[in-house]
Amino acid sequence: MGMLGQLAGGLLGGSGGAGGLANVLFGLIQNQPGGLAGLVQSFQSKGLGDIVNSWVSNGPNQPISPDQVHSALGSNTINDIAAKLGVSPQTASSGLSQLLPQMVDKLTPNGQIPDHSSVLSSGLSMLEGLLK
Repeated sequence: MGMLGQLAGGLLGGSGGAGGLANVLFGLIQNQPGGLAGLVQSFQSKGLGDIVNSWVSNGPNQPISPDQVHSALGSNTINDIAAKLGVSPQTASSGLSQLLPQMVDKLTPNGQIPDHSSVLSSGLSMLEGLLK
């Protein structure tokens, strides 16, 4: 299966494994110390503040490279995500680089990071929509 097929399967919860990339990413946000705010802070602390802030703001989302995702999240997190999806770490980083801006953007509709309980309910609704 090619990289796009792996990503599509992972995103949609198909053969890519463990509920799909969106589900795994939402779990990462949910379990991140500080939730979504903690995830945003981890990108900011790695020098990616302009990029991640564009996802939170109401303007256009700046792209992020797979290497930048890997740097911000670290090898252990990327390897864990890849293992859950049954894909290579490179494929996981690539998928995250495509999905992270969209997910953070959708979870911050007013240009601000909502409290953790709002993120949970918004994320669950978003996942339901993606998995239908």
